[in-house]
Amino acid sequence: MNNKRNALGKGLGALLTSPDTDITTKSSGQSENGAVGSISQLAIASIEANPFQPRTFFEEEALKELAASIQEMGLIQPVTVRKMGYDKYQLISGERRFRASQIAGLTEIPAYVRIANDQAMLEMALVENIQREELDAIEIALAYQRMLEELKLTQEEVSEKVAKKRSTVANYLRLLKLPPEIQLGIRSRKITMGHARALVNIEDPKLQLSLYNQILSSEMSVRQVEEAARNTKSGTPDKPVEANVSQAIKSAEKMLHQRLSAPVDIKSGKDGKGQISIKFNSEAELNEILRKLIP
Repeated sequence: MNNKRNALGKGLGALLTSPDTDITTKSSGQSENGAVGSISQLAIASIEANPFQPRTFFEEEALKELAASIQEMGLIQPVTVRKMGYDKYQLISGERRFRASQIAGLTEIPAYVRIANDQAMLEMALVENIQREELDAIEIALAYQRMLEELKLTQEEVSEKVAKKRSTVANYLRLLKLPPEIQLGIRSRKITMGHARALVNIEDPKLQLSLYNQILSSEMSVRQVEEAARNTKSGTPDKPVEANVSQAIKSAEKMLHQRLSAPVDIKSGKDGKGQISIKFNSEAELNEILRKLIP
């Protein structure tokens, strides 16, 4: 009991990783590969399925599609496991991801490692983790998802515990419905939360990815993406998106014209490829342009 008090006195991190508070290491006396309270790479062979999994049917074609995505992008959302003893774990949540990873031929997967039956500690850890300023939007969404799945909380209860509006929690959770490529873009901060929220409003994943790629290639603003998403939902995505791209091209032409003091024409195709033409009337003008391009 005193050891547990000492761990608590050092903070939540000490409690989560202390062998004195880890009921699964006391019997073995050995350190585990998976650190409690963290994300660890675990061998799939060391994880057993949850015998209490309420879901018994997993659509085979959907699993194959997820497996193909995992092969290409990796497993974006870690599963959650309970330590059962030395190098043995039991799946708590994420069985669909677990099965798809097996189909994809992975030998290791990322997993949240939990101490068995300690809901209060998990709740404290998740709330503390969410409050970290350096977390990206997907990490926050995953933490909210864990509170829903593992603590069996409602969105309203989650919002109360993290002191956020319910709509804010819901907006973060919706990000997890985006294709893995876009989720990676959010995690690497290629796009902002505002961009992502606009993309979520598009139902078709292919259209989401198409607009996502245009955001990257044309540096579209959040307002432009919101407008494009609205028009996509109304069934006329091409014109507004092309208009947004045209606006970006015109801005680039104007900037180059001012810098080079020469007419500039930029042409871009739907696949993002294109060409830049710079007009000059004499060899002297060409040399002047080259001097400005190559100082």
